Amino acid sequence: MAKDYAGIAKSILKHIGGEKNVAHLEHCSTRLRFSVADPTKVDKDGLKAIAGVMGVIFNGNQCQVVIGNDVIEAYDELMKLGSFTGEGAVPVTAEKRSIGAAVLDFLVGVFQPLVPAIAGAGILKALLSLLTLIGVMETTDAWYTVLYNGADAALYFLPLMVAVTMSTKLKCNRLVALGAVGALILPGMTTAITEGLTLFGFTVQNIAYSYQVFPAILTVALLYFVEKWVTKISPKPIRVFFVPMICFLIVVPVSLLILGPLGYNIGQVLTTVILFLYDKLGWLAVGLLAALLPLMVSMGMHKALLPYAVSSISEMGEELLYMPASLAHNISEGGACFAVALKTKDTELRSTAISAGISAIFGITEPALYGVTLQHKRVLYGVMAGSFLSGTIIGLTGLKAFVAMGPGLAGMAMFVDVNNSMNIVWGFVGFAAAVVFSFVATMILFKDGEIVEAKAPEAAEGEEAVTSPLDGKLIDLSEVKDEVFSAGILGEGMAIIPEKGELYAPADAVVDTVFDSKHAISLVSDGGAEILLHVGIDTVKLEGKYFEPQVSKGDKVKAGQLLMKFDLNAIKKEGYDVVTPVIVTNASDYRLTKATGGAVKAGSPIIRLANKEEQA
Repeated sequence: MAKDYAGIAKSILKHIGGEKNVAHLEHCSTRLRFSVADPTKVDKDGLKAIAGVMGVIFNGNQCQVVIGNDVIEAYDELMKLGSFTGEGAVPVTAEKRSIGAAVLDFLVGVFQPLVPAIAGAGILKALLSLLTLIGVMETTDAWYTVLYNGADAALYFLPLMVAVTMSTKLKCNRLVALGAVGALILPGMTTAITEGLTLFGFTVQNIAYSYQVFPAILTVALLYFVEKWVTKISPKPIRVFFVPMICFLIVVPVSLLILGPLGYNIGQVLTTVILFLYDKLGWLAVGLLAALLPLMVSMGMHKALLPYAVSSISEMGEELLYMPASLAHNISEGGACFAVALKTKDTELRSTAISAGISAIFGITEPALYGVTLQHKRVLYGVMAGSFLSGTIIGLTGLKAFVAMGPGLAGMAMFVDVNNSMNIVWGFVGFAAAVVFSFVATMILFKDGEIVEAKAPEAAEGEEAVTSPLDGKLIDLSEVKDEVFSAGILGEGMAIIPEKGELYAPADAVVDTVFDSKHAISLVSDGGAEILLHVGIDTVKLEGKYFEPQVSKGDKVKAGQLLMKFDLNAIKKEGYDVVTPVIVTNASDYRLTKATGGAVKAGSPIIRLANKEEQA
């Protein structure tokens, strides 16, 4: 059945705080990346409960919503819903965010957009190397020359691409940034530097800035401050040319004398530190990193390794730690998912595991990580075990990567080494080891039926609790396939997919109505909350068949008291959706706190109600 991308997008926008709370929206291969103006308006639990959302990572004013392989379709629908300028909300100040969160946000914003171009170019170069290695093509062929240089351009002009992403992140003039950084790699400038260019009596350090990352970052950072300063002091009639002119006048010389060499040395130091750790820990470093990657990816922390990987490959032409460890982790996610698919009796989980496993084998791990691994802790242990063992083997072989991308079956050419034909062989050995080890570990550890339990909302003094009236799976109201409920027309609440046909009172209350069709009961709690329990969608058409109310209008009931019996299997066989909304119809009088989605037992708190008048 086709997914309702428009509905998913609408629900996401609602729980992200609305159009005016989104300052910026972009996507990567599996995630929607929101920059929000006011984080307090984001309903994290509501986002997690949306059907089609695999996970949510919230850090500062950055909110990543993991969608999986359908991310482009969801993104396209979201872009139809608003302009996303963040107008109307209070921006987050730097003081409200930790330094770590701000740095990670910056690194992701600058480096993440570079990955597709770098990966595409790198894989093309790797394929060309493979073709020459097996004798299909010669390096002197015209097609080789054209394709190799076409691919190499994305790496040669890496400083210019960094200038674009950096200036976009800092919101300074992108074309001036391109010009300032481009000055460092102009053939004329390169020749002058090589011949001993001097400025203010100082000789410019002889550095080739093509393929470099950090010199461009520092250059654009200086441009940002210079541009702001000059814009303030410049007369408005001449700003259009005066501001860029002064920026070039200041930024280019300072970059050549100070920032360019400093950035070059930062890249050298970063690579040296990583290689030092690799030398000290050896093969164990790859295994340990691979085992930690499931946790790092779930928190978005793996992006902190991108600058090192990009810098290492652009400067040294190879990378020994992050990409090899990622190969072990990515393929282990796939192997573990295949084990779950084989072992589980849950048809929905099996379908998810097969799809996510295939994606992981091809290098996209988020569907597996959020759809299966993090939902079942024993699968997580299987993935970590498989990652460590296969990562250790990969470390022992000294596998080298030549492209910065998520390793997978389609991108194994990233391990082609024209100087060592065994490198790609070791890559496939590690691939096979990851599949086998994670599959076996997960088959041993995984227990079918283990699911994540719903997390009750935190209790506060004076709040009224609404408990689950059913045993089953708790979901967000937006997932109910009836707009009367999902759009909140009747009020706010949650919904439960029942496991058995027994409906219990969610609070101490008085029965207000037992509907003639017997499929729904309304209550008024002792605290004044008006609660509607509606068993199934469109079940009014059954005209009371399969429903046996145990109470009548006016009855006083206690929380947990049986209200109704119903024949769950018979209702399903009739073709009805048995999802049961629990609606607070006078929700406007309260501030609601809801539980997270997951397995829930009757009597567990799913909603807490704080009276608005009392709070005021």
